[in-house]
Amino acid sequence: MRITLVISSLWGGGAERVVSLLANGWAEEGQDVSLLTLEKEGGPEYFIHDSVEIRHLGLSHVSNHFLEGLVHNLRRIWVLRRAIRHLQPDIVVSFMDQNNVLTLLATCGFGTPVVISEHGDLLPDDIRRIWSLLRRVVYPLANMLVCPNSASLARLRTSIKVPGIVIANPVVVPPILRQGGQRAGPAGTFFLVAMGRLVRGKGFDLLLAAFSRVADRHPDWSLTIIGKGPLRSELEEQSAALKLAGRVHFAGELADPFPMLRAAHLFVFSSRSEGFGNALAEAMACGLPVVSFDCPEGPRTIIRDGIDGILVPPEDVIALAQAMDSLMADSGARARLAARAPEVILRFGQQRILFLWKHLFSQLLTARTPVLRKNSVLRREECKGSAKAAPHRQTGAI
Repeated sequence: MRITLVISSLWGGGAERVVSLLANGWAEEGQDVSLLTLEKEGGPEYFIHDSVEIRHLGLSHVSNHFLEGLVHNLRRIWVLRRAIRHLQPDIVVSFMDQNNVLTLLATCGFGTPVVISEHGDLLPDDIRRIWSLLRRVVYPLANMLVCPNSASLARLRTSIKVPGIVIANPVVVPPILRQGGQRAGPAGTFFLVAMGRLVRGKGFDLLLAAFSRVADRHPDWSLTIIGKGPLRSELEEQSAALKLAGRVHFAGELADPFPMLRAAHLFVFSSRSEGFGNALAEAMACGLPVVSFDCPEGPRTIIRDGIDGILVPPEDVIALAQAMDSLMADSGARARLAARAPEVILRFGQQRILFLWKHLFSQLLTARTPVLRKNSVLRREECKGSAKAAPHRQTGAI
């Protein structure tokens, strides 16, 4: 099977992580996988299998006004259409809202099944409202919309008439890390860890506020935040203002964050909203107890509250601080949650997720029309398995 994936770039991010895992899995199964990005060059930041062909289309232009944006997007559609026609895929999978619109327009008349995937909510600004309108008009052209949880799918389908299905994001960690037990940090020290892009949606400002409420009660605990982003300076200033100097460490983006996750004692997920929560699932797969805001729409899909993690009300800094305080003081409670946390792999492992995608592809290719019921949902409880990744092969822009 020839599969073509479309995404804006291969720089670090949740959607990029998902694309890399899916591409690697399909390549290891012997599928002919190509990956189109709108960037001129750069990346990938995640490992891509050697047999995956990467083509950078050089279409990531910045538009200063509506007319310029229209011209750029018409060119994007034309170049993308040419690239997909050249590859002659059996199926096309696009990721994220703007790419989905462009890909659907670029493939009009091809007769090739097109699957679009959404991973997060739109931001409420003017440009996003334009793309939101385009989604309503263009998304019905898709053969299937895939969302990582049922809440996201239900929200989108209240305004967009498109067949939809739930397939969670795959969770993959090195097998040696899928265990609980004694953490690997220095004796007599403990640390919280959080991970994600340093942007408002990840809520690290809320996490710092919560940690400041409990830091004095736990002088042997520190907080490490893994990730990069535009808010780093602002968050560092907030940390200093909260008198957390020496207690909070910004580790930047790590090519391999798993050793640090394995060394931690507690993971905190402070997002204001999430399509899924890859970092949360990976932390649990490493055997970490977790605390998370019960934000729209991902954490409740992953955490079984009180069994393998703790959920607190969205953006409630006091509740988050109380949950952190309780677990920081109780090693037994941490061990109880950590013992069940790796079961996340049974629900969202790569092999099971690939099976669900393969089943979807088979139905679409057989009928060449959306044959699944509009409300079709693949239960997240069925997901299990894992897979590995390898180096990548890359071609130039076309």
